[in-house]
Amino acid sequence: MRILLAEDDRYLGEGLALGLKQLGHTVDWVKDGMAAEQALSTENLDAVILDLGLPRQDGLHVLQKLRKQGKDLPVLVLTARDAVEQRIEGLDSGADDYVVKPFDLLEVNARLRAITRRREGRSASVITYGDLVLNPAARSLTKAGEEIMLGASEFAVLESLLTHQGRILSRQVLEEALYGWDEGVESNAVEVYIHHLRKKLGKDLIRTVRGVGYTIQKLVHQ
Repeated sequence: MRILLAEDDRYLGEGLALGLKQLGHTVDWVKDGMAAEQALSTENLDAVILDLGLPRQDGLHVLQKLRKQGKDLPVLVLTARDAVEQRIEGLDSGADDYVVKPFDLLEVNARLRAITRRREGRSASVITYGDLVLNPAARSLTKAGEEIMLGASEFAVLESLLTHQGRILSRQVLEEALYGWDEGVESNAVEVYIHHLRKKLGKDLIRTVRGVGYTIQKLVHQ
């Protein structure tokens, strides 16, 4: 999952970004509302963690602008403002969920997974595709009940494709699921991970749309 973290507290931001990366996410961290608004307009993201008390532009204004643009990107508000009225204001402005500082990293991660599932129209915490069962929380995959070992990048590519079944994901979109702003992109990384996944899961699972990208066919019946 690629996450935009908008948090101006240096120590909190560093700790949260590191923790989420260790849990398998790609994290882009900005420290003010203007930078958050810019990133939201240019990046392919799966979710946003948004502090309401940002400098340069309040996080609440960032959220309101995002929703006025008609974007349904999942937003988890993270703030020290624990008054009931302010929680209500954040939720009424379009936040999907709300966490008050101090927080537990695993709870934040669980809430992120929950709000992204709702956007995708899924109620289950796992993604089932035929005899494949992918568990984003446990970072595990089984095929016909047998565990399949995947590297972190292989898992990220497969999760992106299974989450967007029936859609063609370009190489750029898949690269953005793998690398943050401060990480170098290997020229053929996506192709390598697709190759590894086909060897482990079968060559017919992931289809190449020449000149466009990759896709996993959407199943009519699960």
